[in-house]
Amino acid sequence: MSQKKPSNFVLIGRSGSGKGSQAELLKKHFGNLVHINSGSLFRDLAEIDSDMGKRIRKVMEEGGLPFDDIAITLWMYEIAYKIKEDQGILADGFPRRLNESEALDRFLGFLDRKENTFIILIDVSRQEAFDRLTKRRICKECGQLIPWVGEFKNLKVCDKCSGELITRVDDKPEAINSRLDYYENRVVKSIKYYQDQGRLIKINGEQSIEDVFKDILKAIE
Repeated sequence: MSQKKPSNFVLIGRSGSGKGSQAELLKKHFGNLVHINSGSLFRDLAEIDSDMGKRIRKVMEEGGLPFDDIAITLWMYEIAYKIKEDQGILADGFPRRLNESEALDRFLGFLDRKENTFIILIDVSRQEAFDRLTKRRICKECGQLIPWVGEFKNLKVCDKCSGELITRVDDKPEAINSRLDYYENRVVKSIKYYQDQGRLIKINGEQSIEDVFKDILKAIE
């Protein structure tokens, strides 16, 4: 019998729901999680001077999302090359589509990780997500994302490096609405897939960051 592997976490939610903040808290709490963020993978790809890099950059500037298979390819590559046997996977921003959820399940099954994977939906309304996204900022120096929640609303400079806080290039209202539309049209199907299997853990995301995290720990323990 194979040795039980570490827990894995899949964070799902609208843009602006606070998945990144919860990912950081989960990493600190468990210590052995490798954080894989699909948005970061796409932003890294957009910086590369290749045909795909240029195409991804154009799609992102317009507030769209690339075709399905490239997302699956990127995070499968990350998991295959980075995750050691004693490490857990922390998936942030994927799966977003039904076919991604099915592909992730098959991949986790191959790795004997499906049974110890928690699917967590951080639930916020569309209006709450829109308000957070139009007001959140990013540090120009270190790249830290500053959410528009709680005490973070009062920050004038980055609390890590004192860098200037600016609006992220893809946080324009039209791009935000495009991402939120995408959630309604595609991500909801992925959520239903997990819900129908009885595997979805739904958390109220319209609380403080600390309270959301407390609810996550209660649900998984």
